Amino acid sequence: MSKTKLWIKRIGMGLGLIVLVGALFGWHEWSAAKPFYLNNYLNRFLAKVAMDSPEMQTQLGFLEGVGITGHNAHLDDYSMAASDKFFADVHAFHAGLLQYDDEDLSEEEQVSKRVTLWLTQFGLDLEPYRYHNYPMNPMNGSHTGVPSFMDTFHAVNDGGDAENYISRLSEIGRVFSQEMESLEARKSRNIVPPTFIIERNLETLRGFVGVEPSENILYTSFVTKMEEAGDITDKQRERFAMAAETIIRNVVYPAYDTLIEHFESLLPLSDIYAGIWKMPDGDKVYQLSLKLFNTTDKTPDEIHQIGLSEVARIQAEILEILAGEGIDTSGGFKAAMDIVKADESHYFEDSDAGREAMLAAYTDVINEMYEGLDAAFSRLPKAGVEVRRIQAFQEKTTPAHYNQPALDGSRPGIFYANLYDVKAEPKYGIKTLSYHEAVPGHHLQVALAMELEGLPFIRRIGPFSAFVEGWALYAEQLAWEMGYVTDPYDNVGRLLSELFRSVRLVVDTGIHAKRWTREEAITYMMDNVANAESDAVREIERYIVMPGQATAYKIGMIEILALREQAKEALGEDFDIREFHAVVLEKGALPLTVLREQVEKWIADKQAA
Repeated sequence: MSKTKLWIKRIGMGLGLIVLVGALFGWHEWSAAKPFYLNNYLNRFLAKVAMDSPEMQTQLGFLEGVGITGHNAHLDDYSMAASDKFFADVHAFHAGLLQYDDEDLSEEEQVSKRVTLWLTQFGLDLEPYRYHNYPMNPMNGSHTGVPSFMDTFHAVNDGGDAENYISRLSEIGRVFSQEMESLEARKSRNIVPPTFIIERNLETLRGFVGVEPSENILYTSFVTKMEEAGDITDKQRERFAMAAETIIRNVVYPAYDTLIEHFESLLPLSDIYAGIWKMPDGDKVYQLSLKLFNTTDKTPDEIHQIGLSEVARIQAEILEILAGEGIDTSGGFKAAMDIVKADESHYFEDSDAGREAMLAAYTDVINEMYEGLDAAFSRLPKAGVEVRRIQAFQEKTTPAHYNQPALDGSRPGIFYANLYDVKAEPKYGIKTLSYHEAVPGHHLQVALAMELEGLPFIRRIGPFSAFVEGWALYAEQLAWEMGYVTDPYDNVGRLLSELFRSVRLVVDTGIHAKRWTREEAITYMMDNVANAESDAVREIERYIVMPGQATAYKIGMIEILALREQAKEALGEDFDIREFHAVVLEKGALPLTVLREQVEKWIADKQAA
């Protein structure tokens, strides 16, 4: 054998050995009880969770880039058995996480371990109370979530995507059949939504099936996507459209009718009481909910008092601005704001043209803000953000919100604006809402976290409300501090937004700990915030079905501002706002206790340097 051939053979053997070792290492990291690297253990768990969730795979949007699309033909498993499996998996994952000793981990890995243990332990603490909620409500649930998911996330670029869409449509009957298991389980435990929640659900469900299939969002969205697709022929479009209409009529609508019958059967069993206190161990569950959303140990009474104090402070600031604008403030906050609200110049026209102007205004604010972000941030996300209107079938009960971009860049972040009632969003609120939902708020934080390299995926999508919502509320004030809110009424809009989140501290704890009625909470909100009545009703009903979540915004903002002030005082002239924001944002969303540790470590390191 020539030296050249021998050399090639040895190279080939060497490469083969490397591939074999790599394959064995990969197999070990995927299947071993304890992978060599903590990040692999964490990512493996989320990968397995994602493998069990075709909807999550579609939302993340990274498999399509390598030609894998089969998951797009299916919806999730909504059965109680799937829920049982998930909790069993969390138990096993939590136990496995404890195998890793801190002394064997890097500082970053220790943070990852702490963050993950916080989440898994909370899942275990809440497991006994898994039925202490209303899985279908005016805010959330598969009855609105599945159509919204199909409209927002299921792309239709070719015939294969269209076939998958049809397949998913056909599974909606199965989904609601599985959902009925958990709904009946709650009914058997006497966990029944308040009467007004049931009535809202029925209104939404009846409205969904109250139009011809060809006018339903599941059909119209599909047809629009096919029309925009370049690889679908007219004949295919006609065939797919007919199939969708048939499935909606014969599968989807009957499934919704079953839900309607269920909620109608609950009406005689329901009452007017709104708080979680009425459920078994309700007070304990509420304290757990507050800890989950706030990542602190603050009690309902502490949060209630913070809210009352902040409401008084912010109202005084608003009255001072309004007095400077010539508004009569002698009658107090509500009377002064009634004067402002009566001025039609503060609203967009209540028409299609007016709503288009609102969407354009949101976009203009975001574009303007982008131009100045470098002054406060050393790193910005690559993903863009766009503004869309909330789908008509759910805009009556769904507030403005943000959806994350796809990991592969195929879909931008989306700020969904609610245009149902133009009086609910005056012109002086446009800037602040844009800052909150897009930049420098949710989009900047969420999209940037998703793009972080070297962190386990659980850190890149950390579901910590106090951090995520606290940052977005902090972003509203930051934009004002950066000079983007110069008009006095825009500043009133900013303060009203903060006031709104402060009122939430009062009404959320009022409903779930102090046993306020729905009507008492609505009255307090309308007396103390300048929201339209439709907005107040929608918000209070949201707090009723999501105990504790609404308190996270203000609690998170207070902590971020406190940490910034602490850093300023400690570092003096060495304080750099860009560095502070990097410390806060570039480790992903964190529990507030862990965030404090990270900021204080940064302060100490800078002082030592």
